[in-house]
Amino acid sequence: MDVRDLQRENIKTLRPYSTARDEFKGQASVYLDANENSFGSPLPANYNRYPDPLQLDLKEAISKIKGVPIENTFLGNGSDEAIDLLFRAFCNPGKDNVIILPPTYGMYEVSANINDVAIKKVNLLPNFQLDLEKIAEAIDSNTKIIFICSPNNPTGNSLNRSDIETILANFNGLVVIDEAYINFARQKTFIQELTEYANLVVLQTFSKAWGLAALRLGMAFSSTPIIDILNKVKPPYNINQATQDLAFAALQNIQQVNDWIKLTVSERDRLSNALGRLPKVKQVYPSDANFILVAIENAHEVYNQLVDEGIIVRDRSKVTLCEDCLRITIGTVEENNLLLNTLDQLS
Repeated sequence: MDVRDLQRENIKTLRPYSTARDEFKGQASVYLDANENSFGSPLPANYNRYPDPLQLDLKEAISKIKGVPIENTFLGNGSDEAIDLLFRAFCNPGKDNVIILPPTYGMYEVSANINDVAIKKVNLLPNFQLDLEKIAEAIDSNTKIIFICSPNNPTGNSLNRSDIETILANFNGLVVIDEAYINFARQKTFIQELTEYANLVVLQTFSKAWGLAALRLGMAFSSTPIIDILNKVKPPYNINQATQDLAFAALQNIQQVNDWIKLTVSERDRLSNALGRLPKVKQVYPSDANFILVAIENAHEVYNQLVDEGIIVRDRSKVTLCEDCLRITIGTVEENNLLLNTLDQLS
């Protein structure tokens, strides 16, 4: 299929906002085109100039690490911007629908509601894997996107790779695989499959393993036509220069990030084992992320008791298939020890 046929008709004919720097090619010494402050900035860096709208230097640095060409890379103000733009570019309000797979990341539903796009929910199976039969039944001629979070939030598990490939091969719409937690997983990333599936969109982020949540920088990898459409509908300067500079600097410290990933996985295993020995804990679910889903007696009460002790976790008790569950992020060794000691005293 030609994925360009999936975009909304008004997007096909949209003329994107164009800056003078988009139109101008080459080098210049005097820039009098964008109504900037030509005298400078009160900050040390040259922040008086608008940033590169396509973030080419940063994308080149990312390309060297990810092995994905620049033309297959989109950068957003967090992964949430990429999610929102996919709705705006490919889903007709009041007509089209998307499929989400609860329990899953909440922003898919929020963005759908903001964009007036209908949601079809197909719950995961009790083992937190895909229900391929019900997903197939839910698809109709107006289904444009299927959102798959793997490793999944809030359950922490990776979804069966062959099941995802079945959907990719048989669904005539976009398949968005959200890999926010892929750095902590045993399963390999789907960005290696971009050349095989034109309808594949892979989301990743700098917020988790890279420790840059405050910068709000997300990545989307896909076929060139889809990336071109996202660049067409995004705001002209969606990634500010400070974020680009700081992310570029962080990419030079990949060994530090890898060390943190190893420590996080080690602490995840230690914390899982220790939690499993607590009397109130009913089950610790296997995790491929930097958090653990824990079934615990009177989860909401335990959550409030932890809050009273200044320890904040996430109460997921009201989420589909997560009754009486807390989601616990892997902290530092000291933070994890404090959590375990506090829970032990509550027992």
